[in-house]
Amino acid sequence: MVIGGLKVGDHVVKEEGGRRHLIFVCKDCPYSASVSNDLHCRYHIITVLSEVEADLVVLAEVYERVYREAQTKMLIEIANLRQRFSMETVWSYKHLGKASKECEAYFSERHDTLVKIAHDLIAFDPILAYLTLLKEIKIEKSKADSQGKGYVNCSAPYFEILAFLKQSFEKTELISKIKTYLTKLRQIPETAQLYHSIFEADVKPSFIGSRLMFDEMESLELLDEYTVKKATVQIFSHPSKTECLYFINPPEYTLSPEKYFVLSKTREIVSGYRPGKTSLSTVAKSRRYFERLYESTIKDVGKENQIRLELDEISELASIVARYTVGYGILEILLSDRRLTDIYLDSPIGQKPLYVVHNELGQCQTNILYTQGEANSLISKMRAMSGRPFDEAHPVLDFNLTDLDSRIAIIGPPLAPDGSAFAFRLHKITPWTLPQFIDVNFLSPLAAGLLSFFVDMQATMLLTGSRGSGKTSLLGSCLLEVSQSNRIIVQEDTLELPVPYMKKIGFNIQRLKTRSPISVSKTDTEVAPEEALRTALRLGDSALVIGEIRSHEAKVLYEAMRIGAAGNIVMGTVHGDSAYSVWDRVVNDLGVPNTSFKATDLVVVARPIRFAGSLKRNRRVVQMTEVKKHWSDDPEREGALLDLMLYDARKDHIELIEDNLKESELFDKISRTSGLTMKEMWKDIRLRAEAKAFLVELKNKHKLPVLLEAENSTVCRNKIILLKEQQIREFGKIDYDDVLGRWKNWTTTVFLKRLLKK
Repeated sequence: MVIGGLKVGDHVVKEEGGRRHLIFVCKDCPYSASVSNDLHCRYHIITVLSEVEADLVVLAEVYERVYREAQTKMLIEIANLRQRFSMETVWSYKHLGKASKECEAYFSERHDTLVKIAHDLIAFDPILAYLTLLKEIKIEKSKADSQGKGYVNCSAPYFEILAFLKQSFEKTELISKIKTYLTKLRQIPETAQLYHSIFEADVKPSFIGSRLMFDEMESLELLDEYTVKKATVQIFSHPSKTECLYFINPPEYTLSPEKYFVLSKTREIVSGYRPGKTSLSTVAKSRRYFERLYESTIKDVGKENQIRLELDEISELASIVARYTVGYGILEILLSDRRLTDIYLDSPIGQKPLYVVHNELGQCQTNILYTQGEANSLISKMRAMSGRPFDEAHPVLDFNLTDLDSRIAIIGPPLAPDGSAFAFRLHKITPWTLPQFIDVNFLSPLAAGLLSFFVDMQATMLLTGSRGSGKTSLLGSCLLEVSQSNRIIVQEDTLELPVPYMKKIGFNIQRLKTRSPISVSKTDTEVAPEEALRTALRLGDSALVIGEIRSHEAKVLYEAMRIGAAGNIVMGTVHGDSAYSVWDRVVNDLGVPNTSFKATDLVVVARPIRFAGSLKRNRRVVQMTEVKKHWSDDPEREGALLDLMLYDARKDHIELIEDNLKESELFDKISRTSGLTMKEMWKDIRLRAEAKAFLVELKNKHKLPVLLEAENSTVCRNKIILLKEQQIREFGKIDYDDVLGRWKNWTTTVFLKRLLKK
């Protein structure tokens, strides 16, 4: 049986992630495939390691036992030691004693003992070889004590070679560990127990490339534990690492040998199936169909091989087979963990574990070692699903995995000289809401009220921040503040905003997908962002939302904003870290004239904050700045960037700059277009702020997180709008205190009760 790579008898050497894997094919081996349990297995491995170079040893049958680098190094040391003993012929005549008739009487027995220890036992059972050596030394010392100086003088060469053997054994890592272990025991156990203490292999199904590592778990502190797709997720802190460790243990790594056999056999049978003209994206949506198909195959395999399987076991095995055929393999579990925001596989694949970014604990190192074979398979699947090229002429592939609400970016040579690398961004399935942001202290209730008010008053807003600062999530929450009686057009190059969900809960929203900013394909048929934007402006009176302003579309956008062609609120995100940096990027980098930039009403800045230099990054809204209209060259130097709210890290709070409100041109503009006085505007803002804070209070009081989700917070926001409209119809004006009181009463007596009953 050939696995691949250099064939040497019944083993092969295969390079993966810069490491040489010595793979033994144990499928038809009469002995146990285990270093710990079988001396024949040890002999075979040690003998081969004296002939080939390897970093890891893999024993492959229906499942694989993988012995890590440190364990393989121990076996290599023993193989090298055996070779050294053989080259130095430690059992030769000169080492057996001095040439005399009295001494020669012991030579035959000594020769056999040395051959047994230094040639035979060392290959089958190096620990037993060492223990036998210690026993022989003890026997010789006893003879020397009882027979006197004559025996000692005659046997001096033998004493020397025994001491040399002992010293050589004890220099190896294996015997060094065993010595430490033996000092803690009252009596010497069977050597099998000693091997078990050192050679515990990583076990995985043979058809799965990824290897899971569970080293040093006893020294770790458990921070969190939960389940994703029946896989256990444990997150630990490490005493000497600044990042947390994210360990997963899927069910497919802990099955019985019989189930491994059924899995492998089923996968062999179904691997030749091709879905014909059905696209891979359709296959992904028909997952249940394939699982049912695999269930019938699993039943047949179990029945044919007399392996009894219950219905729930058949279902579990079918889902595992589907994961590694029509699914995304072990990555599917990570992509289903909605507490993660990013997944990284850096090149060369297999050299380091995968990394993930957890939404609470930041970057974590996983226990998953991905393989190049799996990476190649994933690339082929992405090429087929996207219909885009990926080769040296097109070394970038950017694609949305709609079935897993994620985006994948793949880079390859020559852009990535060390091989292919992957980055996944996991989108939040439901949009963040302003009440949810209040709940996690991303912004204050007053800041949320201001944002809601400016959206409702059709202000032109740019949200800015670095990658991972929360600006896109904040944009999604502002989208929810647009009245459902308005139409929204969203333009994105990467589909991050939860448009389908918003449609589902009643928003009139149309998405436009533009060409990816990182695509280098010359055959790409997607529409350029600036062309899509011109199209959007012809689609009627709509709120216009740009997922991210990156390039030429900026000029078109500002052109539309200046002439009012957008017809409604305009919002977008742009990279920056302050209101001034937004002006600098839009004007100096993207070529928008100063006169056009003045169409921006408000810049909102989000930033990750590290309190007191802590490693933890806390996302916060740190600045809310109005862009005034009367300036010429530099808005900061000419006082045109008016801070309405600023964040104070010492208080962990964003505060209103009341003195600046007197200089605000935006409130004057809103007053002229709405007829609201400054007093009425602030009553409206505080109504919105108090209503959102009240929802957070109810959520915490009743432990009801779903209350803050978009489907429910939108219903509550709509109720406020209807109560305000009712007062305008009846009295011609709004009593904001009365609206808030009536809304709170409805929320607690009607809406909350309805939710609690579900």
